[in-house]
Amino acid sequence: MAPAIKRTITALLAGLVVMVSGTSAASDSAEDWLARLGPALNMTTYRGIMVYTRGDQVSSMRVAHRYQDGHVDERLVQQDGASGEFVRKGLRVVCVLPDQGRVLLDPVIPSGPFAEAFANRLVPDNPWYQPVLLGDDRVAGFPAKVLLLSARDAHRYSYRLWLERDSGLLLKSHVSAGNGDVLESFQFTDLEITDTLPDSEFEVQSNGHEVTAQLASESDGVEASAVTNGWSLGWRPDGFVPAAAPRPGRGQVAAFSDGLSAFSVFVDPLGELNMPTGASRIGATTAYMRRVAGDQGEYLVTVVGEIPPGTAMKVAESVVVENADAFGAK
Repeated sequence: MAPAIKRTITALLAGLVVMVSGTSAASDSAEDWLARLGPALNMTTYRGIMVYTRGDQVSSMRVAHRYQDGHVDERLVQQDGASGEFVRKGLRVVCVLPDQGRVLLDPVIPSGPFAEAFANRLVPDNPWYQPVLLGDDRVAGFPAKVLLLSARDAHRYSYRLWLERDSGLLLKSHVSAGNGDVLESFQFTDLEITDTLPDSEFEVQSNGHEVTAQLASESDGVEASAVTNGWSLGWRPDGFVPAAAPRPGRGQVAAFSDGLSAFSVFVDPLGELNMPTGASRIGATTAYMRRVAGDQGEYLVTVVGEIPPGTAMKVAESVVVENADAFGAK
C-alpha cells in the first residue's frame, strides 16, 4: 500500500471516537459548561458501551477509562465487525486487530480519544463557534445538559453535546453540516461512572499482531508543523492555526486546528502511482486529493480532516510545490 494511502487511512481512523470528561461544578450558562470540558479531560473513571455512527456506518465499542494519580488508562474493544482492541497507558498505545493482521499508528494522533491536545480544544472563548445552552435531556439513564456549538461560517461544522449533569462526562454528540444534517454521532448506550476500576480491565486480552506507538504530548510537534518544507499553502480558513501533525515519511505534512476541528495536508511525490483524485467523505471526515505539478514531476496533495468538502478542496488547490529536493531522492 502506498505511503500516501496509509497516511490517509490513518488520518481517517484518527477521528474514530471523541470522549471528554469533566468535574462536578454548578454551571448555569453555555460558557460555564463549555469551560468545564477542556481542563477536566480524562478525569472521570467509567466503563460502558458506546455507539458511533459515521454516515451509514455504525459501530459499537466497549470502553473502560480510568484516571488515577494523574495517569490515564483506557481500553476500547470493538463489539461488531472485525475484532480488535486499543489499550492506552499514559502516552503508550497498543493496538491489536486479529482479523486485520496489522494497523498503522502514527507517532502523533491529532484527534480522537488518545489526543492529549484535545484538552485545549473546547474553550469557552473560541470566536469561531457560538455556544448555546439548549436545556436538559437524558442519555443512558443519566440526566444531561445539552450544549450547541454553532459554527460562525461555512468552513467548519457545528457540534451538539450532551454532558452528564454531575461529572460533565460527554454522553452523546452530533456533528452537523450547515443544512442541519447530522454527519456523525456518538453516544453511550450503557454507562457506569465509578471511583476506580481494577488493573485487569486495562490489559490486552486479544491474540494477534500488536502494534505499539508512543503518542506525543500536547507540545510535541506543534512548532515544526508550522513549517512547509518545499511547498507552500496559499489559503486556509480563518482561525485554523498550526497544530500537532503526524510525522511524514518521504513526503511533507502540516496540520491545523481551530480549537475544535482539525485537518492535515499531505504532499507526496506521485512517482508511478495512478491515484484517484477528488473528494470523498465518511461522516464528518473529508478526504480531498489532487495532483500538483512541480519542477521535477507531479505530487499528490491530500487534505484530510473534519471540514466540509468545499473547504478541503480550496485548501488543496492553494498548495504550490516549490522545491523537489525537500522531498528527498525520487
